[in-house]
Formats: sequence, structure tokens, C-alpha cells
Amino acid sequence: MKSVTIAEASEKLSELFDAALRGEEVIITKDGQTSIKLTPATPIKSRQPGSAKGKVWMSEDFDEPLEEFKDYM
Repeated sequence: MKSVTIAEASEKLSELFDAALRGEEVIITKDGQTSIKLTPATPIKSRQPGSAKGKVWMSEDFDEPLEEFKDYM
């Protein structure tokens, strides 16, 4: 774990970002109190075609007109 003050963080921001991306815990303190914790954003999983196969279905009458709207057709 790296713990730095705001003044140190402003001088070494790029270095602290790199440390957080490597998985290190980076804490920035102000007046001796923990203020900020740098952590990498969770990566979004890439989409994979067919991953929802079998999870989604439509009823046989999906495209049929709704009973409530017959007066408008």
C-alpha cells in the first residue's frame, strides 16, 4: 500500500496511476486523514455473440395485434 499526501500526489500523479493499475492500493491523505483511494476501473467484459442463447424467448403470438387496439386498426 502506498500512502501519500496531496502535495506528493500532485507531483507523482502519473506514477500513482501506474501503481494503481498494477493492483497496488494507493491512498491519498489530507491533514493526516485518508481522503482518496485510487483503484483501477473494472474492465467491461467484451460482448460475445450467442451468450444469451436459451435465456430469451418470445411467445408465438408476439406479432399479433393486441385486443385493446382492435378499435384503432
